[in-house]
Amino acid sequence: MGHVSASGGRETSGHPIDARVSSRAFFGVSALLFAVSTAATVVGAASMSAMGEMPMPGGWSMSSAWMRMCGQTWAGVAASFLGMWVVMMVAMMLPSLVPMLLRYREAVGRSGETRLGWLTMRVGVGYFFVWTALGMATFPLGAALASLEMELPALARAVPFATGVIVLIAGALQFTAWKARRLACCREIPGRCLRVPALSADAATAWRHGLRLGLHCSYCCAGLTMILLVAGVMDLRVMAVVTAAITAERLAPHGERVAPVIGGVAVCVGVLLIAQAAGLGCGA
Repeated sequence: MGHVSASGGRETSGHPIDARVSSRAFFGVSALLFAVSTAATVVGAASMSAMGEMPMPGGWSMSSAWMRMCGQTWAGVAASFLGMWVVMMVAMMLPSLVPMLLRYREAVGRSGETRLGWLTMRVGVGYFFVWTALGMATFPLGAALASLEMELPALARAVPFATGVIVLIAGALQFTAWKARRLACCREIPGRCLRVPALSADAATAWRHGLRLGLHCSYCCAGLTMILLVAGVMDLRVMAVVTAAITAERLAPHGERVAPVIGGVAVCVGVLLIAQAAGLGCGA
């Protein structure tokens, strides 16, 4: 049962080496998935941009993501939106998800579980299943609203003002105790805030844990997700800003202090948008 090799104290039992290999594989797969999803998001956004936007009353433009083009069916438009939504969410949320998956792996790995890769994948799939369901609910609402805006010029003219109000509300949400509690839980160990008594090493528990993480994360990101939707769901600049905000408040050493700063910026932007929509901006 020797644990020390002649080459200098290296363990030969296999378990520490396997753990290191598993950890490297986890980070390697995560990095590859992030790179692929980011590239797909950039390509998809460029494709949407090439299709052009429709000028609307009120001085704004409607993204083609909500419109049916010639020869397209609504099912095709929905599938295109959902595919873009999923790769976008993987690119945006993976930096914040990786630490949560690491905490899960640490909690389950203490039992000597050897299927960490498989169980981690189940958690991740469950997590993004929640975001996929959110995208499925978002598209019909967005498409219906877009149709109404094209039919009712008065409604279209109100969009810039409504956008400012939503950004303002989303910014104010960053200051609430509700947001602070959700954010604190995102930075905690598994089970403490998600009301999971124990994380047993089985596929069903991994799936349920992924769903809980996804639901909890969608609550925590509700305000920033609303900003993404109203400011430009397929706009790479908006995606980058929202991704940076979500990642900073989750991973920064004092994320609880970052969230109000983000809220302050959003409130200022919301006020500016409202002022511009009301004809009080610099260009009025």
